[in-house]
Amino acid sequence: MTALALLRAALRRPRPTTLTPPPTTRLTTTRTPDPAHLTAYQRICGFEPEPRVLPPTYPHVLAFPLSMRLMTARDFPLPLLGLVHTRIEIDQHRPITPTETLHLTVRTTALTPHRRGTEATLLTEASTAHGDLLWQSRSTYLARHKTTPPTTTTSAPDTAPTPTPNGETWELPADLGRRYASVSGDRNPIHLHALTARPFGFPRAIAHGMWTAARCLAEQGTQRASAPTHIRIDFKAPVPLPSTVTYSTPTPHTFELRSPQGRLHLTGTTGPAPSDGPP
Repeated sequence: MTALALLRAALRRPRPTTLTPPPTTRLTTTRTPDPAHLTAYQRICGFEPEPRVLPPTYPHVLAFPLSMRLMTARDFPLPLLGLVHTRIEIDQHRPITPTETLHLTVRTTALTPHRRGTEATLLTEASTAHGDLLWQSRSTYLARHKTTPPTTTTSAPDTAPTPTPNGETWELPADLGRRYASVSGDRNPIHLHALTARPFGFPRAIAHGMWTAARCLAEQGTQRASAPTHIRIDFKAPVPLPSTVTYSTPTPHTFELRSPQGRLHLTGTTGPAPSDGPP
């Protein structure tokens, strides 16, 4: 990626009054997991070392360079810097081994108005050399800007009156964003330092959404799942760094991340993959 492409993406301004049809370009690459990189990813996200199966979030990291190319391309309508990950859905059709060569594709499928700006949806797929779909995700990214006309929709505050009994407390250090960025390649300035986060409206650096997602899924034990699995994670509020958060499981197939004051940062569900998905 050239410095010119990064500068162009940084200076791009979203158009709040019209939603340009999403680009149809499909970017493709082939990747085989590097053992040292996989180990570093498992360590930073809390996954148990598992030589047989990739973490369900790891294909997202493998495909991240493609996502960056897509979001810095001239026809991508939103600014790269300051984009906030708001949601991801993952369908893993079977476990993926660390020695498999994956054919990865990324493309934009939708642009959607949001009460705080515009969201783009990126579809990422991982397939075998023969074209069998193994894994796919749909990620939404929010570019914050003034909306016209302003929305009148209001939502209830994401707080809990009482703490969840089965909660587990995690202490997140100030340098977590920089440490995860060195593994994931996601060096969005909102995650690195308070000084680089403030121009985008964040008083402190915030944790990567995909780190919080992976850390929760590691606690759920999803890496050991052998059946087709569907995962949905909604990022409700940024997690400032440093901070203390509480992970809990209201039901066996749901989980959430909250601040000590009860503010909801993340909700997630795991379950069987859709019956109409690939075999």
